[in-house]
Amino acid sequence: MTATTNLHTFHIPVMGLSYTIDSPIRVAQYGISSVISIVDDELIEKMNAFYSKKFNLPYQEITQKIQDYRAERITSYLNLVDKIVKEKFDHFKTELSESKQAVSDFLAMLPNQSSVKKGLKNLIEEGTLVKEHLMDFVEKHLTPGEIDVNIMTKVDKENFIKNDALPGEFNDAHAALRGFAKSNLNSSVVLSAGMNPRLYSYFENFPDFFPDENNTLKKKIILKVSDFRSAMIQGNFLAKKGLWVSEYRIESGLNCGGHAFATDGFLLGPIMEEFKNKKQELIESAYQLMVKALEQKGLAVPSKPLELKITVQGGVGTAEEHDFLLANYNVDSVGWGSPFLLVPEATCVDKETRNLLAKAQEKDLYLSHISPLGVPFNTIKGTTNEALKTNRIAENKAGSSCPKKFLALSREFDDKGICTASRKYQQRKLELLEEQKDELTTAVYEKEKFAITEKACLCVGLANSSYLELGVQIKGEAQGVVICPGPNMAYFDREISLKEMSQHIYGNANVMQNENRPNMFVKELQLYVDYLQKELQNTVEATTAQLKKWNSFRTNLLNGIAYYEELFLNSLHFRKEKDKMFEAFYEIKNELQAIEFEEKQAEFQI
Repeated sequence: MTATTNLHTFHIPVMGLSYTIDSPIRVAQYGISSVISIVDDELIEKMNAFYSKKFNLPYQEITQKIQDYRAERITSYLNLVDKIVKEKFDHFKTELSESKQAVSDFLAMLPNQSSVKKGLKNLIEEGTLVKEHLMDFVEKHLTPGEIDVNIMTKVDKENFIKNDALPGEFNDAHAALRGFAKSNLNSSVVLSAGMNPRLYSYFENFPDFFPDENNTLKKKIILKVSDFRSAMIQGNFLAKKGLWVSEYRIESGLNCGGHAFATDGFLLGPIMEEFKNKKQELIESAYQLMVKALEQKGLAVPSKPLELKITVQGGVGTAEEHDFLLANYNVDSVGWGSPFLLVPEATCVDKETRNLLAKAQEKDLYLSHISPLGVPFNTIKGTTNEALKTNRIAENKAGSSCPKKFLALSREFDDKGICTASRKYQQRKLELLEEQKDELTTAVYEKEKFAITEKACLCVGLANSSYLELGVQIKGEAQGVVICPGPNMAYFDREISLKEMSQHIYGNANVMQNENRPNMFVKELQLYVDYLQKELQNTVEATTAQLKKWNSFRTNLLNGIAYYEELFLNSLHFRKEKDKMFEAFYEIKNELQAIEFEEKQAEFQI
């Protein structure tokens, strides 16, 4: 398969439910790829209505009375986005051929080493910047950014009609996949949050995910993973079904936005090193398995492995970090997430929330437990959701009305599933806690109460910002806005234009004034040490297994530090901050070595 060359060396990852819901409409014409969440079909239907009206396109409402409404809503919206992006891209190409200013602005957004940038500059310098030449050039060299979609594999709730469970294909993630598979898009689905064997097997129902006789995939699979082992296991599982993983998207376990899937102390640098060194193993292993499966299915068999990309994201904030990841780990693209929440041309964020993000300091950004999934969740203090939730707790009305139920995955009080952020669930848990109140100390009681009521309605909170930004009416109980920036947000302090952000990424501008920002590798290391320390503080009784896990965690961190010290000792990158980085490595190493797990165990046993 011929390798594809993207116009840019960065992509915009999925953020929340709504923050990138329309990003392709905003940025794809410039060659920038982005990812739409297809979890919330209600949000998607409203976006379909909004953008159909905005671009004077026909719209037919898809109601819940239709049996497969969830999948059909997703298909309809994705087809609309595809149509709008193609129209905007054609308009942009015409604009380039007619306006020198448009060409100049576009050149400013491109990577310095871009062949397209060099080609356009040559046309200008040769004095051949005429409409015919430009149109010919852009037709040959420009392509719109990818319209990719994201499915959280764990958000695969079973659905019912009254008390009768629907077949598995109507589960939430299954229906979302079907919606994408039936769309006109020629792009990728990003699978995140771990392996779902049942969902992965469902891919076999859709021909677009299998290679054709020209070794081409109409629709591709991207796996977001945190380590090489996970990539190998999941990739081989899919390959045994004749399915090819076209990209492994590695994300920092803690230095990221939204749900944070911490590793056992394995840092991003060593993880990327393993992917770089063992990429061929991934390819060869999957290819052999895929060929065998395709032969058994009687389908076209590629004569050689298909293209496999490695990309990375999480905490990147400077052009030098961006360049280092590309050069040292040979990655195909670098994801920039949280900073783009401050770019109105790229993401859908309401003004009040954007201002909150711009003012955020390190102390305002924290790893919370507000997600009903039970996975740590990076967020920010001071959201409108937090204020409304606090008021309801004070009024003894804790919990959400739970109108969407995408995260109604607990079976504790309801065989159909119930969300831990719902009022029904929290009131029941609080009643049980009240029955135990006399047996608990005040501190333990308050801690248990907080653990119950901390959960937030992400289904509504992560969608509301787009409604506020676009002027779409919000119905139902007020939930405010939940937003999910990573720790990196602390170092960006103002609204930024798309042109400025692109220039910042490529080292042609600087939109970050905070000189105290730690290097991304140091920051991630600090986050992991903090994570370990909190684990120690919150553990009431340390078992032998827990002590072993902590020791392993620390060993992995120390090995990571040793890797960085050797890597950066003679590196041409980060020369200006090298002394500061090595000082941080030294201090963190001492902090880790000073931790006495055994004493902690003895302390708990008293």
